[in-house]
Amino acid sequence: MRHLKGKYAIVGGGLMGRLLAVALARGGAQVELFDKGSTNGDHAAARIAAAMLAPLAESAITEDSVVRMGLYSLPRWKELISDLSNPVFFQQEGTLILWHRQDASEAERFTAHLEKNSRANPDLSAPQKLSNDALRDLEPSVADRFNQGLYLPKEGQLDNRQLLNALALELKLLQVDCHWYAEVDPQALRKQSIYQAVIDCRGTGAKEVWSFGDNLNTLRGVRGEVVRLYAPEVKLRRPTRLIHPRYPIYIAPKENDVYVVGATEIESDDLSEMSVRSAMELLSAVYTVHSGFAEARILEMATQCRPTLKNNLPEIRMKKDKGQADLIMINGLYRHGFMIAPAVLDCALQILAQGSSKTALELGLGVTHNSNYAETICA
Repeated sequence: MRHLKGKYAIVGGGLMGRLLAVALARGGAQVELFDKGSTNGDHAAARIAAAMLAPLAESAITEDSVVRMGLYSLPRWKELISDLSNPVFFQQEGTLILWHRQDASEAERFTAHLEKNSRANPDLSAPQKLSNDALRDLEPSVADRFNQGLYLPKEGQLDNRQLLNALALELKLLQVDCHWYAEVDPQALRKQSIYQAVIDCRGTGAKEVWSFGDNLNTLRGVRGEVVRLYAPEVKLRRPTRLIHPRYPIYIAPKENDVYVVGATEIESDDLSEMSVRSAMELLSAVYTVHSGFAEARILEMATQCRPTLKNNLPEIRMKKDKGQADLIMINGLYRHGFMIAPAVLDCALQILAQGSSKTALELGLGVTHNSNYAETICA
């Protein structure tokens, strides 16, 4: 793909906004970034996340196009992180699935689903059933509580907050003109003749501009709640998920004995503090995985809303109007933001350079054109 010249405005400095700003600046473009928050991503959904890169695990609950984007993105994350000046924790040690005896039937259904998906998609590694001995070799700290497990090879994770900080530093080194604490209207920027294109990456902040027309694909917030724990007694080596009918938690071990724990997904754009019920369920469930969590220190209980479209799939919208800068709107990454972000990034860069994206067609990423958004490209 050829380098992009000209000047671009990006509104929204979360994960997608920062990735795009860095990529465009490296390609020789002039970039201005506007965000209503600060460099640490206060208002970004990406700050409150586990950043697990798990296409096989997610294949149980999402569409094949998202799985394909996740598979595409895993090697791209290695490249993107290696190009940053500051190191970012990245791990590809697979995902461990556990369940208690009373949930064995649910685990069988889950395993069968993943096996079916891996047969249908040869790029997915087949899940591996673990005996207690195999579990002890892979993750010895949980083998005394669980007699068996399921291992999903090649899946990974990264440290979301390290990444946001590293991208902020890269923006500074690339001399990107960043306007923090600046809430601006992308439509107003379009009227300025100085920009080649305006890119709207505001997540739930763009709700009004995504909710119009006969084919309404309303943008909404889906509330997520996570707990960050300091648990030096635990020593989990890889992201671990617990199958449970009410709270199927995930535990993502980061560096320095920090663990990100989450499960809740609530159809609400409420950003108030975590409820007592959610906190009790998360902490009770995590204790059943490893007794060392009983002595963990609670570093943070946090909530955020993931931007989600009606079909729970990401989309890029393009609008061209005479006398105005092009408008590119990227949204709807839902709970899969980190898993699919590099795929969405590459598709957006292709659209900016060429007006269309072959990668979007191959991966099944929805792209709509023009003011009526009537044309949808999908695989």
